[in-house]
Amino acid sequence: MIIPALDLIDGAVVRLHQGNYDKRRDYGSAPLPRLQEYVAQGAGALHLVDLSGAKDPTRRQIPLLTSLVAGVTVPVQVGGGVRSEEDAAALLNAGVSRVVVGSTAVKQPQSVAGWFQRFGAEALVLALDVRIDADNRKLVAVNGWQENSGTTLETLIEYYLPLGLKHVLCTDISRDGTLAGANVALYQELCARYPQVAFQSSGGIGELADISALRGSSVRGVIVGRALLEQKFTVTEAIQCWQNG
Repeated sequence: MIIPALDLIDGAVVRLHQGNYDKRRDYGSAPLPRLQEYVAQGAGALHLVDLSGAKDPTRRQIPLLTSLVAGVTVPVQVGGGVRSEEDAAALLNAGVSRVVVGSTAVKQPQSVAGWFQRFGAEALVLALDVRIDADNRKLVAVNGWQENSGTTLETLIEYYLPLGLKHVLCTDISRDGTLAGANVALYQELCARYPQVAFQSSGGIGELADISALRGSSVRGVIVGRALLEQKFTVTEAIQCWQNG
C-alpha cells in the first residue's frame, strides 16, 4: 500500500531534512485539501507527523489532527512526540486509526507494553529509525535522531513480538528526505526474518523506480512524503507502480 505522508508544524505542511528543524521547507498551510486530493487519487491510508507536538508536548496539534482525520474517508496514522499513554489515548479519541510510537517505545518499553494491553496491537505502530553501521548493526536512534539508543532494531522487535506486535514503520535515517531511494536490502531482510510483522518503509522515495524496487521486499506499506509534495509523481501513479510494476 502507498501511504502519503504530511509533516505538520503549527498547521503548516513542512519537510525537515533528516529531522533537523533548522532545515525545514514549507509547502503551504492547507493540509486538508492536500490529504483529500491524495484520497481522491486512491490513497487507502494516510500518515501524519505532528512536529509541533514532537518538539514541545504543550503544542500538540490535537484540534487540527481531529479536523484532518474527520475530513478524510480513510484510516490515518499519526505520530510525533507520543510520550505517554494519555498522548496515545488523546490521538485515538481524536479519531486516529493507529498511533505511531517512536522514542518512547525504545526508552520505556515496559510502559509501552501496557499500551499494547490497553489499546491492542492493531492500534499501534512502532516507528524505529535506524542508523546502520559498518557491521550492519541496525542501531535505533531516539529524540528526533539526535541520540543513539545503543539498542538494535532486532532487540526491540523481539521484545514486542510476544505482545502481539503487528506494525513497524522502519526508516533508514541516511535515506530520509533525500529522494535517493529506499534501502531495499534492509526491508527484504526484516520482512524475511519477521513475516508476522507488517513493515512500512519510510525514507528515500524520489521516483517511481524507487517504489518498483520495493515490490519484491514484502513491505506492506510505502510511506511517500516529499516526492508527492514536489510533484515527482502523483498518488495515482505511485499506486499503479506498486500494483503493476
